[in-house]
Amino acid sequence: MFFNLRVNIFIYYFISVVAFLALFYYAIAIVGIDNFYILGAFLLLFIMVSGVFISKLAVDPLVEYTYNLQALSKETLHELNLPISTILTNINMLQKTAQDEKTLKRVERIRKACAMLQERYNELEYMIKMQSKNEVKESFFVDKLLLERVEFLQNVYPNVNMSVDVESLEIYGDKKGLAKIIDNIVDNGVKYSPNSKTIKMQLKNKILSIQDFGIGMDEVALVHIFDRYYQADTTLQGFGIGLTMVKHYCDTHAIELSFVSQPNKGTTVKLNFKNK
Repeated sequence: MFFNLRVNIFIYYFISVVAFLALFYYAIAIVGIDNFYILGAFLLLFIMVSGVFISKLAVDPLVEYTYNLQALSKETLHELNLPISTILTNINMLQKTAQDEKTLKRVERIRKACAMLQERYNELEYMIKMQSKNEVKESFFVDKLLLERVEFLQNVYPNVNMSVDVESLEIYGDKKGLAKIIDNIVDNGVKYSPNSKTIKMQLKNKILSIQDFGIGMDEVALVHIFDRYYQADTTLQGFGIGLTMVKHYCDTHAIELSFVSQPNKGTTVKLNFKNK
């Protein structure tokens, strides 16, 4: 698709240049126009018309491609909702009727896996809304959201001790986006703490602090943490885009973001909601 688009743009550009040169030669050599103002106006008009056609030729296929992709994403999202709901309903029924411990454990594992699938569903729905520029802001309590994320993440990282100390804080903003940010920060804390399985979270005075006790970072690493694809430890899995996303979210929603880190002592990430 994009190769053909480049070819079409090049062909149209080539034809436009040849046509312009031919008309320019005709105006000067055949008609005998020697007024530079008229020639300049003619040149400007020709450039504008050619630019409109070239931009239309370049943009229209991309607009159609994006529209089709969004439509496919929405249809896929809609189709995913039914099987997820069906699985959750049947899990609840099985938990009520199951008697032996092994069956209950298996059902619980399925429930946790389905909860993770539900999270991916929510993230996809959120991304589609963001791409469509739909309003995703609402009033919510940060403390309740944090406790919800800890409950979910504890299932993902059952061997990690997550301590939480919160006070009530209500804000107006992007709730699902903040949930993704909390997940990302905690995930980084676990990933970069191979010898420590403790994450401390505190919400006090409109400041959310998430602290790990892992490998930490020096001043050089701190300078580059928001660079796309940068990773402090390249031996770990990941694409290095998480903190870029975190910073973009905080900048967009007027949340002050700061990092305090020391090598071999850990990292503390702070989200300041004083402007919310």
